[in-house]
Amino acid sequence: MAVLVEETRPLAAAFAAAGFRLYLVGGVVRDAIIGQLRDEHDLDFTTDARPDDIERVLAPLAGALWAQGKRFGTIGAKVGDRTVEVTTHRAEAYSPDSRKPDVVYSDSIESDLSRRDFTVNAMALRVVGDGGADGVELIDPHGGLADLAARRLRTPLAPEESFSDDPLRMLRAARFMAGYELAPEPSLVAAVEDMHARIGIVSAERVRDELDKLLVVPRPAPGLWFLVDTGLAGELLPELPALRVEQDPVHHHKDVLAHTIAVVENASPDRVLRLAALFHDVGKPKTRSIGPHGVSFHHHEVVGARMTRDRMRALRYPNEDVDAVSRLVELHLRFHGYGDGMWTDSAVRRYVRDAGPLLDRLNELTRCDCTTRNQRRALELARRMDDLERRITELRHQEELDAIRPDLDGRQVMTQLGVAPGPVVGRAMTFLLELRMDEGPLGEDEARRRLAEWWTAQPESRV
Repeated sequence: MAVLVEETRPLAAAFAAAGFRLYLVGGVVRDAIIGQLRDEHDLDFTTDARPDDIERVLAPLAGALWAQGKRFGTIGAKVGDRTVEVTTHRAEAYSPDSRKPDVVYSDSIESDLSRRDFTVNAMALRVVGDGGADGVELIDPHGGLADLAARRLRTPLAPEESFSDDPLRMLRAARFMAGYELAPEPSLVAAVEDMHARIGIVSAERVRDELDKLLVVPRPAPGLWFLVDTGLAGELLPELPALRVEQDPVHHHKDVLAHTIAVVENASPDRVLRLAALFHDVGKPKTRSIGPHGVSFHHHEVVGARMTRDRMRALRYPNEDVDAVSRLVELHLRFHGYGDGMWTDSAVRRYVRDAGPLLDRLNELTRCDCTTRNQRRALELARRMDDLERRITELRHQEELDAIRPDLDGRQVMTQLGVAPGPVVGRAMTFLLELRMDEGPLGEDEARRRLAEWWTAQPESRV
């Protein structure tokens, strides 16, 4: 805290000299109080100065200045090694049918704090530019400090008013519950249950970013259950509450939703991996069937990959994320397809080739997907996974698995067969790649002999 205060003094002094007050606000205040302040924290300030005045005061202190947020009252700057944003006291609210907030400026820090999302974030720190240790004042009009101590999640105003101002706060509540182990007030829960449809006015990009933040907290499960239980998930991720079906209705085994949330929590807090864990079984409700041998979900990984792609596109995820997560969903059962026996070299090569750069994430997802309480089964799956990873390591040393290619390239194929670029070359390269996957490196001479044999059986060779 002391370092933070000293770093803030020059800015506070500059604003004071210009006749304005400057307050440090946001997560940095909360995290400093609970001792979780990170070095990379950006600094957010609020002031009674208007945007033009903020720009004027910051300019002599800043190595760089940007004003993209000026119409919302925010000026950004690089001051030393730190990124800072200074915003005019404001109260922003959404009109009933708008995706963008209306901005109203205020001269009061208390008014500004009252419009913030939760009491634990509605605290401000005022640093007097030339003061000593007693020149720091905590502004806490809504009891945020007490709520932090009691691990309580409340809104400064009535939750209905707070969530109407910015409906994304309903989703953000899930993150604060999970990330800071805060218990929501009953009135907050009731408001989300009543108002969850209002999240529809928030842009997909903002929803996506907030979902990502929830997924990478150490224990996201309480937040995910909150989304489902309040109905909010039905608005954002309808595939999630749809998972509330029993895996095996005969023996009343765990439902797919409970399993899914457990898999998310088992996974490392890697954003792509946890998204894959969240979506890995979304195809089960559509593929569920009950036969004489119990329940089955045939091809749910294929259906789930397609559903994952559709949902992530709706949430405006970048194509790179969509491709990676949907591919992990599609491949998450691949490990089990090889049975319980020893992996052949060919099977290992194909597994590595299909996973590509996602191999480590796929292996972890496979391990995390085992949530059984049957200790013997869990130990057996872990043993088989250990064996696969050992085989991958062995073959990598022998064959450069990460760059598997046929023994001949396209130019060599066209020269040997006397053909021009076209479908024949593609089929020949596929044939050679399959040989490479099945038998390992053949060498150029053997690959040419096999290619000649293949070519004699093709109708084009007799034309």
